Amino acid sequence: MKSNVGKLLSTAAIAATLSTAANAATLDDVKSKGFIQCGVSQGVPGFSNADSEGNWTGIDVDACRAAAAAVFGDAQKVKFTPLSAKERFTALQSGEIDVLARNTTWTYTRDSSLGLDFTAVNFYDGQGFMARKDLGVESALDLDGATVCTEQGTTTELNMADFFRKHKLSYVPVVVQKADEALAAYASGRCDVFTTDKSGLAAHRSKLANPADHMILPETISKEPLGPVVRHGDNQWKDIVTWAMFVQVNAEEMGITSDNVSKIKSETNDPGIARLLGKEGDMGAQLGLPADWAYNVIAQVGNYGEVFERNVGPSTPVGLPRGINNLWTEGGVMYAPPVR
Repeated sequence: MKSNVGKLLSTAAIAATLSTAANAATLDDVKSKGFIQCGVSQGVPGFSNADSEGNWTGIDVDACRAAAAAVFGDAQKVKFTPLSAKERFTALQSGEIDVLARNTTWTYTRDSSLGLDFTAVNFYDGQGFMARKDLGVESALDLDGATVCTEQGTTTELNMADFFRKHKLSYVPVVVQKADEALAAYASGRCDVFTTDKSGLAAHRSKLANPADHMILPETISKEPLGPVVRHGDNQWKDIVTWAMFVQVNAEEMGITSDNVSKIKSETNDPGIARLLGKEGDMGAQLGLPADWAYNVIAQVGNYGEVFERNVGPSTPVGLPRGINNLWTEGGVMYAPPVR
């Protein structure tokens, strides 16, 4: 999801003041209270979604669990705060949450003017359109005159306006406050088309009564690199959240999984794996973490491929292919710096 730049700039005035709060080490605060407070969506299957008993799952949820495994050696030491698109940045700026992991797009304005820092991209995405198959359209270029539902407080509105203007098409926007309200408006027939990130479209389609009656049109109209966000000014905390993701990518590339990590750690003669898993070097100390921090991330949360497959992969209701989120060695763009 992408915040409306114009609306977000109203928060920039407080961002400079609030960002100084990050100078007080977030890691110390997190250790003191005994958990990470993680800002998530109000329900996007595969990314951050709670079941009827309040158990959270998803790629973004796992980003916070990975950070908890790194800090505490316990991936369950996380509490979740559901946030709307309009609320999310203020919640992070004010210190209400320690990290924002809410399918949030890394943009120039967000990175430079809100007192926030993006960490690592955990999903490469792009905005698209979903329509009923009986609408009879095969392309977004067929949407002249369509009524289009979207969520308030996101740059989805701006991307949508740019697309229709560029192609000289008319449309009627239906803008609502929450993603579920946009989906409900679409499901009720209030609009012809629903637009958001393509991963979000796949997630929301899984909630519809008859998902097979709806199609995601082929066009991708924007770049949407999604990932966790932290407050500007606390480099240690940013590094911890970033590298909790990077070690998962490195682990997948090295063939290390949650199932085999213990065996590999005990038997490896590979210096790179030994450094990653804390058998050699002082990698943990450099972040203020225990030597086995990366081992705990992999053992408890898994490598990136495991996280992807169990949350949004082809065998899940969301049903996404790896695509560009595959490793760089497998034709994708997922790449992490080495641990050395």
